[in-house]
Amino acid sequence: MGRGRIPIGRRERAKEDKRERIMTAAREQFAEHGVSGVTTQQIADRADVAIGTLYRYASTKAELLIMVQNEKFAAAIHDGLAAANTAAGRGGVLEGVIALIGPVVACVREQIENGRTYLHELVFGDPAEPYRRMGLALAASLEDGITGLLTRDDYIDTADAATLARVITAIIHISTTATVYLHRSDEAVLSDIRDQIRTILAPHHRAP
Repeated sequence: MGRGRIPIGRRERAKEDKRERIMTAAREQFAEHGVSGVTTQQIADRADVAIGTLYRYASTKAELLIMVQNEKFAAAIHDGLAAANTAAGRGGVLEGVIALIGPVVACVREQIENGRTYLHELVFGDPAEPYRRMGLALAASLEDGITGLLTRDDYIDTADAATLARVITAIIHISTTATVYLHRSDEAVLSDIRDQIRTILAPHHRAP
């Protein structure tokens, strides 16, 4: 029994090592050149694996990008959620939401082409593909985080909070990817998002 387990462990370690090399190579290449300026062969060469090996981990360049961006997206959501509770306690629900989405905006705009392509792939790609499914789950967790913050507002019920969260995520998507906004700084984009969120929340605070 013991002998039979050793080769399996080695194979798993070897697979994980190759995956990490591919991820690192893809992350570096995409950061340096953008998704359109890189080929899968260049990524395979930097990772020191055969192109056929690379395709066992991700069958397209888009899937490689999603693998890389999922890690960044997850980290941004984690940081945003960590900051949101403090911000909401000090400045109210709006400030909590802005604290949550601030790292997400920075993540998507870190390399504009990569961020735009990533969001496009999540929206229009095959939702059953594993990496896209993971990305969509991350997007849902962002939406859930926004919903949770909005339910702290005494004037917003749970159903409205969920709907508003979907609207806010749509605002984030458009504000971070639309060509007309690409010249703006992250601060300007976030300020504009804040104004839009304030506007859609305002009717809930008006006296009946």
